[in-house]
Amino acid sequence: MAIAARYHDGFVADSRAVGLEYASFVDTAALVILDAENGTEITRWDATDLYSVHGRKDELRLAANGQTDGARVVVRGQQNVARVLATLPLLTKKRREETGRQVRIAATATLALASVIGAYLIGVPLLASRLVWLVPPAWEESLGDTVGTQMEAALGLTDGMQICDPDPYSLANRAITRFGNAAMEGSGSPFTLDISVVKSDIPNAFALPGGRVYFFSALLDLAETQDEFAGVLAHEVGHVAHRHGMEQLISTAGTGALIGFILGDLTGISVAAGLGATIIDARFSRDAERQADAFAAQVANRMDFHPAGLAELIARVGEDDDFARAMALLSTHPLTSDRRIALEKLGQMRPTGLEPPFTTAEWTAIKAMCGPAGAP
Repeated sequence: MAIAARYHDGFVADSRAVGLEYASFVDTAALVILDAENGTEITRWDATDLYSVHGRKDELRLAANGQTDGARVVVRGQQNVARVLATLPLLTKKRREETGRQVRIAATATLALASVIGAYLIGVPLLASRLVWLVPPAWEESLGDTVGTQMEAALGLTDGMQICDPDPYSLANRAITRFGNAAMEGSGSPFTLDISVVKSDIPNAFALPGGRVYFFSALLDLAETQDEFAGVLAHEVGHVAHRHGMEQLISTAGTGALIGFILGDLTGISVAAGLGATIIDARFSRDAERQADAFAAQVANRMDFHPAGLAELIARVGEDDDFARAMALLSTHPLTSDRRIALEKLGQMRPTGLEPPFTTAEWTAIKAMCGPAGAP
């Protein structure tokens, strides 16, 4: 008895009711497609050319090599599907092979995806510390300018950062510039520091690619001693010297940064796009923080300040409100007990007889350069 099915010839959208029979010969076998009304043969498909295509549940869709692309035989119902599969053992074998092939493809794709994710999450950050030294300093400076502009926009500063003291020859700015140059001495950094103390209600400090450092007035207001101010500033200079900002951008941008290397597009268009906002609350890696802390301690070995002042200031920021903590130095430079202890130990190795980083007059000028605490 013929098996009921629907036949699509691949030329017209309509299908017709047919019956399927299996014809076996000495060397060949074929699926015979018969008109359901009069039993006349419409066509026959060689059994070796048959294959199944994806269909609905309890449905078997058959196609054949050498036929029109849209030619299909559709068998519905578990019983009819089972009869066809029992009649065509070669088709069953092909279905099993296809299922195995799809499973292998899925497994391979899953492994490939896992490898890509692993490379992105682990490989790119590991490579970033090596790739950063291949970036020409001029490119990094240009990139830092772009990120700085984006960061200002993200903070809602449409007119840019408002510099507390725009006079580069003021007592406060000359003292800060002298400190930065002394801190960078012997580091081999290709960059000239550009340290700006700017007005902001957020107690934070940033080191951007290319040598730009921002110290926010709210953080300066919280600094009670030279040790605290110098510790944070030396730490940020350490990020510049080790090029941690560029390393972070490569790690964050991932494959986009790598494509930028290949295409020579490191002007900030593809790599830094959107990073101005994320860098505000992004954290450097633990290794980067340890390197910057160690750098601050080395600077303290040449100047009379205690690097643990950095930890004291971070801890004081943590006493502020939730919003300030989320956007402040505590978020971008998380303080752990191990880090505090390490800073204490680094400070104990300082030699005696050092000159303080700032004179009393300079420190007074620095504290006053943004006006009274809390003033707009």
